[in-house]
Amino acid sequence: MSKLGRVAVVAASTIAILVVMAQSAANAGEPMPLQLEARIPLGQVAGRIDHMAVDFARRRLFVAELGNNTVGVVDLDRKKVIHVIEGLKEPQGVAYVASSDSLYVANAGDGSVHRFGGNDYKKVDRLELGDDADNIRVDATAKQIVVGYGSGALARLDAATGAKVSDMRLKAHPENFQLDPTSPRIFVNVPDAKEIAVVDRSNGRQTASWSMRDGGNFPMALDGDAQRVIAVFRRPPVLGVFSMADGASVARVPTCGDADDVFLDAGRHRVYVTCGEGVIDVFAVSGSAYERIGQIPTASGARTSLFVPELDRLYVAARATAGQPASILVFKPDQSAPK
Repeated sequence: MSKLGRVAVVAASTIAILVVMAQSAANAGEPMPLQLEARIPLGQVAGRIDHMAVDFARRRLFVAELGNNTVGVVDLDRKKVIHVIEGLKEPQGVAYVASSDSLYVANAGDGSVHRFGGNDYKKVDRLELGDDADNIRVDATAKQIVVGYGSGALARLDAATGAKVSDMRLKAHPENFQLDPTSPRIFVNVPDAKEIAVVDRSNGRQTASWSMRDGGNFPMALDGDAQRVIAVFRRPPVLGVFSMADGASVARVPTCGDADDVFLDAGRHRVYVTCGEGVIDVFAVSGSAYERIGQIPTASGARTSLFVPELDRLYVAARATAGQPASILVFKPDQSAPK
């Protein structure tokens, strides 16, 4: 790591404060649906941190360090950074494709998508996609990856070669989007158009437009069992739940501010919302009711996260602040809760 100029500095005060807050809540008899398990320092990483992805076979976490123009590779067993991919331009989206052992990185700064080898992280190729390349999703069935970019498009790339296959047009820039595993549908947050778009990936056309009453819909998750789309809005900060069939509203409840990620813990029937105001909101789902059951402290600006059901952990990216280095906060769900 020294040749990369990365110094891993552990800020003991931060984790101590979080642990004390958690212990105080527990002593007060309050439920703690998430418990801080570890803090993994990222070293000298400046600025905003964006999305993450996992290589399950190697148990590695990829962290898009947008403000640092790097991607950090974290060994989850050793809880340390083992490699840094440099020379990027505001990386936002990352995706690991096991079938081709490739890591894809989408860059906002120059609209490029880079492909790296999954073993040595050497660059394989680079695609000039277009302005503001953003979120990435893996379509394992079609053996493609889908990348949101530009003033309104989802690009489909061949997962094995990285070559562009086609575009799916939208009204404005896509933020978080999710692929329905049981149908050809893609649900897309398009905040500048104040809508959730439904796209048919079999023909590449938008088939529905759900007009939203609230603004700033960035995070999204799908509840396949209940056939619902979960979206979080920033203006005002609310959690919205909609029927997959027609976009009808199922629930609308207040949540934390400056949200950038939301995940469903299907086994526990819970929803996790990570917010830049420095908390994780935890909601229990019962029928059409979404009840906040906990608000877990993180750090100011820690709004991006990744819930990995296979590892049963929520990873939260905490950017560097005055006196505190950037890190990944590892949260373990309450093991007493039924799965």
